[in-house]
Amino acid sequence: MSDHFSKPEIRKDAVQGAVEATANTVGQVATILTTAVKDVAGALGGLATEVFEIRDAARRAQAQSEDPRP
Repeated sequence: MSDHFSKPEIRKDAVQGAVEATANTVGQVATILTTAVKDVAGALGGLATEVFEIRDAARRAQAQSEDPRP
């Protein structure tokens, strides 16, 4: 005895497979984008920290150069 699938059932299975594959791909892309946004935010935060440190060092150097002590 062989199973016989109707055309509507075959179409339903094909659509279901396509929807599942699409959902999986969308999930993977969302994960990639989320990670990229997190990494960019971390890099920009690190840059801002370095800029603040450079600014503070420049201010200290300027204050020391204006110090009247010998």
